[in-house]
Amino acid sequence: MAASRWIESRSAVDNIPGMRDGNNVSNGFTVWFTGLSGAGKTTLSAAVADEIRARGQRVEVLDGDAVRANLSKGLGFSREDRDTNIRRIGFVAKLLSRNDVAVVVAAISPYRAVRDEVRAEIGKFVEVFVRCSLDELIRRDVKGLYERALRGEVAQFTGVSDPYEEPLSPEVVVDTDQEGVEQSVATVMAALERLGYLPSATPSR
Repeated sequence: MAASRWIESRSAVDNIPGMRDGNNVSNGFTVWFTGLSGAGKTTLSAAVADEIRARGQRVEVLDGDAVRANLSKGLGFSREDRDTNIRRIGFVAKLLSRNDVAVVVAAISPYRAVRDEVRAEIGKFVEVFVRCSLDELIRRDVKGLYERALRGEVAQFTGVSDPYEEPLSPEVVVDTDQEGVEQSVATVMAALERLGYLPSATPSR
């Protein structure tokens, strides 16, 4: 009877993601897009998520604005509140990724220390710096927020009246003012393959 219960229990464990073949390691990982507002994080995160999903991997996208509106509603834009928001995103990403989900995060996440903190918590973490010149950001900004911030009319605006600390050693850098979405996505996917998080794509015949 005890042996029967052990077999049933072992069978159940084998069906838990990340616990197959006696392996305790999850197949999940987190791709974290960081960069200034308007740089292209949301667009790239959606495109990369589609590519990962096409490889048969479960994917969830955590967009910074959506998380702030729901999970972090009520937080302001002080450094403390910004860090709290990023820690909450990181916590959700950690839970998902350890259960075999590929998590794609798009968040300004301006402060280097909290990004590094989240990286250490998650482990399988790919930082993508979405770089774009200020001139191009201003050109793209249909609401005129950058110009207003430069005139001192918008407080705590990241990259103008509030700091943005660029990553020192990101796994990937994409320059969205110099390359198209397809090229940037290809760069990210190549990095995921190189790091062993995704198998190489089979060339189409």
